[in-house]
Amino acid sequence: MSVGVLLMTHEAVGKALISAAHHVMPKLPLQVAAVEVPPSADPDVMRTLTAHHARELDQGDGVLILADLYGATPCNIGLSLSALGVHLRCVSGLNLPMLLRVLNYAEKPLDELAEIAASGGRGGIFIDHA
Repeated sequence: MSVGVLLMTHEAVGKALISAAHHVMPKLPLQVAAVEVPPSADPDVMRTLTAHHARELDQGDGVLILADLYGATPCNIGLSLSALGVHLRCVSGLNLPMLLRVLNYAEKPLDELAEIAASGGRGGIFIDHA
């Protein structure tokens, strides 16, 4: 069994990150899906759709939700899934280094993978002082 990864993002972000991850790692070691929330979406409809995706991804070890922006609708929908019985951890601030770090530690349990995601996201930020 393994953790499923669900990207909760605004339009065009999640699928683009999955595509970029495939460029770096042609065979992803975890099941990864994206739910992209359009601006006009009904949050209740999106919650139902997202719960369906999360349950498909959960093979018994839970679902790691990687959200693009804390407090925004995609993140809020992801966070609301725990009230529907989905075993999850949510990390916001999604970027490509975060996703790749998670995929490189695919064997880790959900709680540890959430910490790895946060560390990978922060560690992928570089400021050039030249």
